[in-house]
Amino acid sequence: MRLKSYDRAGALSYTFGVFPTLELLHHQPGQTRQILLHSAGARNRGVQKIRALCEQQGLPLIEDDRQVERLEAKENTYAIGVFEKYQPRLNARANHLLLVNPSDMGNLGTIQRTLLGFGLRDLVLLKPAADVFDPRAIRASMGALFQINFAYFDSLAGYRQRFTHHLYPFMTDGVIPLPEVHFQPPFCLIFGSESSGLSADYQNIGTSISIPQSGHIDSLNLAVAVGIALYAAGQPI
Repeated sequence: MRLKSYDRAGALSYTFGVFPTLELLHHQPGQTRQILLHSAGARNRGVQKIRALCEQQGLPLIEDDRQVERLEAKENTYAIGVFEKYQPRLNARANHLLLVNPSDMGNLGTIQRTLLGFGLRDLVLLKPAADVFDPRAIRASMGALFQINFAYFDSLAGYRQRFTHHLYPFMTDGVIPLPEVHFQPPFCLIFGSESSGLSADYQNIGTSISIPQSGHIDSLNLAVAVGIALYAAGQPI
């Protein structure tokens, strides 16, 4: 099967690299369609693990240097996982993280990894938003995508029709400083886009929170701010 470059509208996506591919095989083997290997990684221990997992799970394993290089131009890409996109369900009883119009694939992937690291598994994205299945986001997440639940919504109103979580929008001019907040579960931490944050309307939604920072910067990087908030929320690990 000749594979095409990633297409957001398509049914398939890819993991680029050994570790994300291992995460795919460990956590979403049922969605995996085949694994591509590059001959340069023959002695790589991770590649050997991939071979063993494919044999155990009865998955097609193909050595095709040209196809690997065509799909992923970066050097030292020894493995690519090919999988079908899927739609998990958010856990209504769990705490959520909601991102409003995130656009950066690197930030999205880093946030997924951080989310999982602090014990949350439910990610909400308001459209328009970056694509969780984009291989760049998957690489940045180090495969954390395959252990989390996620869902896209057209608006916050659409999310609130389904979930009654306590809302905590994070804003540079939020009313309550983060150290003073007592989070009431189930909660939803809300963050705006990298370029503009949350609009002023979010001041009237739930309990707005500010992260104390020096006056030498306008704001923190989105992924950094999310990490601080998740740590402060005190999730069990």
